[in-house]
Amino acid sequence: MAGFFSRGLRAVKNSSESDPAAFSPIGQSDHMRRVELLDSFEKAGLGWFWATDSLGRLIYLSDTAPEKLGWNVDEVLGKPLGDLFMAEQSDDPDRPERPLAFLLSARNSITQLPVKLAGTREEIWWEIAGKPEFDAKGEFAGYRGSAKDITATRETQRDAERLAQYDSLTGLANRHRITKRLTSTLKAYRNSKRTCALMMLDLDRFKQVNDTLGHPAGDELLKQVAARLDRIIGNKGEISRLGGDEFLIMLPDIDDRGQLGDIGSRLIQMISQPYSINGSRAIIGTSVGMAIAPYDGLDTDELIKAADLALYAAKGGGRGQYRFYSSDLKDGAKLRRQTEEDLRDALVKDELRMFYQPIIDAKTHKLKALEALMRWDHPERGNVPPSQFIPVAEDIGIIKQIGDWALHEVCRQAQEWPLELRVAVNVSAVQFAHDDFPQVVQRALQASGLDPRRLELEITESVFMGDNGRTQRMFEELKNLGIRLALDDFGTGYSSLSYLRTAPFDKIKIDQSFVRGATEEGNNNAAIMSAIVGLAEALDMETVAEGVETHDELQLVKNRGASSVQGYIFSRAIAHDEVLERLARGDLEYEPRGPAKYRAERKTVFRRVGLIHEDHRYRVVLRNISKTGAMIEGLLDVPLGTDVVLDLGGGQLAVATVRRSFAHSQGLEFEIPLISDGAEGFCTRHRVSPYEIEAAGKPLSALPQDAYSLIAGNSAGQSPRRFMQVDPHPPR
Repeated sequence: MAGFFSRGLRAVKNSSESDPAAFSPIGQSDHMRRVELLDSFEKAGLGWFWATDSLGRLIYLSDTAPEKLGWNVDEVLGKPLGDLFMAEQSDDPDRPERPLAFLLSARNSITQLPVKLAGTREEIWWEIAGKPEFDAKGEFAGYRGSAKDITATRETQRDAERLAQYDSLTGLANRHRITKRLTSTLKAYRNSKRTCALMMLDLDRFKQVNDTLGHPAGDELLKQVAARLDRIIGNKGEISRLGGDEFLIMLPDIDDRGQLGDIGSRLIQMISQPYSINGSRAIIGTSVGMAIAPYDGLDTDELIKAADLALYAAKGGGRGQYRFYSSDLKDGAKLRRQTEEDLRDALVKDELRMFYQPIIDAKTHKLKALEALMRWDHPERGNVPPSQFIPVAEDIGIIKQIGDWALHEVCRQAQEWPLELRVAVNVSAVQFAHDDFPQVVQRALQASGLDPRRLELEITESVFMGDNGRTQRMFEELKNLGIRLALDDFGTGYSSLSYLRTAPFDKIKIDQSFVRGATEEGNNNAAIMSAIVGLAEALDMETVAEGVETHDELQLVKNRGASSVQGYIFSRAIAHDEVLERLARGDLEYEPRGPAKYRAERKTVFRRVGLIHEDHRYRVVLRNISKTGAMIEGLLDVPLGTDVVLDLGGGQLAVATVRRSFAHSQGLEFEIPLISDGAEGFCTRHRVSPYEIEAAGKPLSALPQDAYSLIAGNSAGQSPRRFMQVDPHPPR
């Protein structure tokens, strides 16, 4: 096809032909040289020209364009331009989409419009420009325009945008992208009355991987974590890496805390499975904080702060847990910071104490050993359990100092006992990771004079996260000292039989999570317990069933073959002075004391809540609560079968029926069971929606503690009160 601009034009003689040295600029009337210039431009592939008729059909396209694309030019000519190209789709929700045919029909000038070529295997982009052409009568004659290939430029731009929006290591969205996406989503969802959940995670013990295996191993671990997150979340939401070992997950249109709790549990379980990195085994964990818009916040900063507080609480509760945000967590964050400050001085001020829980022979009920458990005798808060301060000690880097002190103190105290009983000491994975740990143990034994055969170190599976060769050498050094080794919390960290084959353990401790609920019908924990006991016997190891509290649990662990039992049914952890007194009396046999049967977990509480009956609201005292019901006090003679609503605060309303009633106490059964709040308490799946409060004439905001009153108001109601309210035991 001849050049568009040369078609039908006469050649004009150029004076430079007779005198090559003469200067001859190209003028407007010098059609021949102008056409040559345009033809050379086309042939060079620097750009192309196109034209349409009045109906938008293509009547001209530079020859080199279809040649490059592999098109048959005869098939292209005559086709509507809008069928050959697709206009770029806008990411801006405020800009309406306009197809190319619509833009051409408007007969306006087109400037630097990116279009995608249709019907090509590869993604090819052009940038076109054009002007409408009109004849002498003013009639539209079509477009005349230019085009150039911008595919490479777009790819470069796309790579740059990707680098700006995505994490280069994991391929996940980065902080900038997720913040922008969350902001636009929350803005749009507020108008359409939709919800959006946010999960914030960080990895437990990730620093140890970097320290023991190196930063390249840490990078590989982050990639594997990202892949596991993607397998769980899939297309339900967007995952981002905020930086370091922190991740954020956005889950649109989810506000069911039961569903979110299930996702949180799966994330924790999946991430806690072992990793294989360059031939080494790594074990980490994660903690998860959750917040939901609009319940816990309306804008990006507010919601991220809420999720961060929930994560802070999850880590403070012992790690490997999830937490939902609640307004109470603000006080919890202050408490955590205060705990960090106070814990640094606890050793210096002699506030740490060692308590001891008996380990009992399953057949004779006689004392076999004692497990040392640390307590913090806080001057204001009293005894603080290790689940609250050990994770803090690990975070602020003083766990080795505390662990070394505990080892020396336990050896010293055990040497004072009138009987030569074994004593078990828990060892943190952080403490175990230090190369001088065997020397620390040796010094504690030498300083106290304790027989090494009486010392038993309880080690969790997380110690296998690093170099297997180093771990094995550490075990050999410890065994050479003459001490015993016990594998603690077996089965909770995705146990591997490979290390049981080589690690010289003397005992396996069956975690209490397998004991709890094992007597209920349909529970598989009893079968798992039998498998663990059988494995231990085959490896010539003892077994201890932890957390036994009821007689039916005790009978079960005996029947399943556990050699020892530990739990409240025999004794809680007791102070060292009490241990000395009991041993001095020779009182070594323990009588089981506890409930006959296991029942669903019930939490003892003592706080005021609301109770709604008909159009009246009463203030009652919540005494205990479980997933299926609660015990309250404060109303006299409430008939059985009375339907009520328990207001647990923060927009949590639980429909219930009175099943037991005596004087001022009532037992309630919930219509819909509560769910775990990730800690030791319970919460409702759903809450009063801030959108309902807005519909009642109040400004849209995150839920306050007394959310229900904003909808119901404070009116006393039209009907008389049915029940007399009393205050038998006001909360202190």
